[in-house]
Amino acid sequence: MFYKSTSPSGGADSPSPTLKKHTSPRRTFDAPVHRPKEREMIFGIRAVIEALDAGKTLDKVLLRRDMSSALAKELLERLELVGSQGVTQVQRVPVERLNQFTDKNHQGVIAFLSPVDFFRIEDLVQGAFERGETPLVMVLDGITDVRNFGAIARTCACAGVHALVIPARGSASVNGDAVKTSAGALHSLPLCKVDNLQDTLRYLRDSGLALVAATEHASLSYTAADLTRPLAIVMGSEDKGIFDANLRLCTDRVRIPITGTIESLNVSVAAGVMLFETLRQRTLG
Repeated sequence: MFYKSTSPSGGADSPSPTLKKHTSPRRTFDAPVHRPKEREMIFGIRAVIEALDAGKTLDKVLLRRDMSSALAKELLERLELVGSQGVTQVQRVPVERLNQFTDKNHQGVIAFLSPVDFFRIEDLVQGAFERGETPLVMVLDGITDVRNFGAIARTCACAGVHALVIPARGSASVNGDAVKTSAGALHSLPLCKVDNLQDTLRYLRDSGLALVAATEHASLSYTAADLTRPLAIVMGSEDKGIFDANLRLCTDRVRIPITGTIESLNVSVAAGVMLFETLRQRTLG
């Protein structure tokens, strides 16, 4: 099959008129192998404060560890606010790390602009129910490869998924490469970055969605599962699968049978199989 589910615990149609967009940053950047383009980042304390005031969506903020000025304190207060909303990731780093990105006067702060906007999962689910639609959500647990992430996003857009959910940590960066791989789907697909994936899964379950985990250890075939219900499909990484703590929250477990000599499907292919089986069942129903 395509997932191992025995890993350590870790862990829309058109938007609703009341949809609330998160207007701040997201995910983490791995150690850079090249400097981001100037248009992808903002540096300087005042420049980052103005970006927050203007409602810019930031991906990540790096702060020099020993920042202590009054203006730096104001910036920290702003970042604590957006951080409490689960929108941005702030890291304290040595000045040498900041110097890797630019040799200009960064004043101890560099912010990375996000190429996409983010939405609240609560608004998306509620909006789908209010429109009389059956929610279909895709949850990615530990998908770190940008190409797989982009391909899944493209398939989600084609399948009419109401929301694509990723964790704030341990997920692929939503950057220009991801947007390109998604064929631009990330500009139109409602994307949610959540600080605590387990809390989000509990919310979805309590909202009446079945949580269907795709795992090689399930006995039930994906075609035998009822995918016509309000639904969140949970996909894990190819090497580690769905984290145990998240898997335990799922209401259903299904597998995609493998008959060839290759032991697993690519995760983006497996996601497509699950989504279009869902559409097949809903169309026939």
